[in-house]
Amino acid sequence: MKNERVNRVGVIGSGTMGAQIAMVCALAGYPVVLNDIEESSLDKARKSLVGHMERRIKKGKLTEGQVEEAFHLIHFSTSLNDFKEVDLVIEAIIEKLEVKRELFAKLDQICPNHCILATNSSTIVSSKIADTTDRPEAVCNIHFFNPALVMDLVEVVKGPHTSNQTADTAFEFVKSIHKTPVLLQKEISGFVANRILGKLMDEAVYLLENGYATHEEIDLVCTKALNHPIGPFALMDLTGIDVNYYVRQQRYEESGNEADRPAQIVEEKVNKGELGRKTGKGFYSYQT
Repeated sequence: MKNERVNRVGVIGSGTMGAQIAMVCALAGYPVVLNDIEESSLDKARKSLVGHMERRIKKGKLTEGQVEEAFHLIHFSTSLNDFKEVDLVIEAIIEKLEVKRELFAKLDQICPNHCILATNSSTIVSSKIADTTDRPEAVCNIHFFNPALVMDLVEVVKGPHTSNQTADTAFEFVKSIHKTPVLLQKEISGFVANRILGKLMDEAVYLLENGYATHEEIDLVCTKALNHPIGPFALMDLTGIDVNYYVRQQRYEESGNEADRPAQIVEEKVNKGELGRKTGKGFYSYQT
C-alpha cells in the first residue's frame, strides 16, 4: 500500500545504489524519476536493472508482467526539472559534502514545497546539508543498504532540524516499499549498522597491513567463525573501495584525527583505480 503523502519519487544518482532504490520503489508501485547528469550512466543503470530483473524472473520471484510494469514506472532523466512534481527525493550521489550541498540547494528551488529531501548517505548527516534549503524541517537521511534490491533494512534518521511529520512520513514510506525501517531519533555519522561495521573494517585492515593474515584468510575467518555472509574485504569490493575512502576522508576532514584517515592500502587501491567489482579488480579480481 502506498504512503498517502508520497505519490511520486525522485532518485538522484544512477549508480548501483540509486538504480536499485529506484527499482525497489517502482516494484512497490511508485512512479519514479531516476536522474543522473550523464545519459551513459542512465543507460548503464537500465542495462544493470534489466539483468537483475531477468534473473528474478528466471527464479520465479517476479513475473514478466510485474517487471514490465516496474520499468514503465521509471522515467530515466538527465534534467532536475523533472523533479517539479515529486513528493520525496532520495539522493544517492558521490560522498562529497560540497557536492551534496550544491545539489540540495538546487532541489530546494525546483521541488514542490511539501517535498521531502532525503540523502542516502550514512556518513554525511542531514544537518550538514539542511541549511542550504528553505525547508530544513523536510530534510533527513533515508539510508538503504547495498544491494538495495536485496537488503531489507533501511535506517531513517531524524536530525535536530527534521520535523516529526517528515520522520513519520519517511518511516511509513519505507514500510510501503516492503522494507523494514528503523528510526534513529538523533543523528550520528555512520548511524547504527555502519558504525559497528566500521570497527570491523578497521580491524580487518589493521590485521592485513601488519601482516597477521591475508585478506582471503581474514574474510574466511569472518564467514566461517563469525557466520558473516560476506567477509570485510569482499564487502568493500562489493560496495566500492572508493566509497570507503571518501567516508574516511570526510571523517578525517571533520575530526582532524589521524586515526580517521583512509587506510594506506585503501588509498593505494583508489589511486590505482582498483575499486572492486565495478572496475573488475579490488582486493579480489573479477575479470572474466
